[in-house]
Amino acid sequence: MSDTTVFLIDDDASVRDSLSLVLSLKGMRTQLFAAAETFLETYRPEWRGCVLTDLQMPEMNGLDLQLALLDRGISLPVVVLTAHGDVQTTRLAMKNGAFDFLEKPVNDEVLLDVLRNAIRDDSLRHDAHNAEDAVRSRLSRLTPREREVLDLLVEGLFQREIAGRLKISPRTVEVYKARMMEKLQCRSLADLIRAAL
Repeated sequence: MSDTTVFLIDDDASVRDSLSLVLSLKGMRTQLFAAAETFLETYRPEWRGCVLTDLQMPEMNGLDLQLALLDRGISLPVVVLTAHGDVQTTRLAMKNGAFDFLEKPVNDEVLLDVLRNAIRDDSLRHDAHNAEDAVRSRLSRLTPREREVLDLLVEGLFQREIAGRLKISPRTVEVYKARMMEKLQCRSLADLIRAAL
């Protein structure tokens, strides 16, 4: 988690400074923003971690920030921290995908636990996305005929059925299957079919 950051957004400088101090003493890296707009303007797709945002801010509030993040396809987990929480606001924040909603003053250990979980969630999502990209890249290396054979395997056809449909020998189907397993880095037929789904 060393390359992860808590992106702390709060218009109150004293709150930013005190939260940053608490987090840095616990080994968490922070990047501070006085406004949601500034965060959005400087955001980079490679950023990993989570957003810790105040709810009540001039211009763009925490709920508006959540919507802007969704709109832009930014998937960093958002933790809302506010002194102005109510049931309706909490529901809206959670409906907009907030990872958690905390009220000020918050216990340091509770905050740290929530932020660690949010960062872990971001890391898992990022890893899953990278794995999907790798599979898509390997699938794109299949020849058109290999792709045909794979599609028929996914349909549940046996080697003889595939051979009959494509008018090739069952041995040729076996060769295609072996090549696809190598290209897609699969150990079994089940792995091969999962990669194609």
